[in-house]
Amino acid sequence: MKPEKTDGNYVIRPLQKNETELLRDFLYEAIFIPEGVEPPAREIIDQPELKLYYEDFGAGKADFSLVAENDGKVVGAVWTRIMNDYGHVDYETPSFAISLNKEYRGQGIGTKLMKEMLGLLKEKGYKRASLAVQKANYAVKMYQNVGFKTVDENAEEYIMVCEL
Repeated sequence: MKPEKTDGNYVIRPLQKNETELLRDFLYEAIFIPEGVEPPAREIIDQPELKLYYEDFGAGKADFSLVAENDGKVVGAVWTRIMNDYGHVDYETPSFAISLNKEYRGQGIGTKLMKEMLGLLKEKGYKRASLAVQKANYAVKMYQNVGFKTVDENAEEYIMVCEL
């Protein structure tokens, strides 16, 4: 995939092998913090259930990542892998993670990243993708807008799937 200009000065491009450490930072940024709640310590991303989002990234068959770059700085990332995470539905369906730096949210960058990744997964032969999102997260609407539908839920989260 060649870098693509988006609205404004954004470029969507594949994550480079030497940039996989960025996924740790974006994973921390992806943690939904409800209004008035203190953010968790950064070390939370070292817990086993979160490490599986980034550890040895690139080794799995569905390990794909795209980043949004603004003036040479990576400001957002979307990545997928088949893992037994919160959004896991089966071992053929990649799970999504997406995150943008706070100051770049609400500008359509996340939607663009999601659409590009869904296209890439379809191109690679995947039939669907999944994710889990807290019910109170403002991103639920964006996920619905790009084609994700709720297939299951628990007290706190929706499990969503997008058919490709």
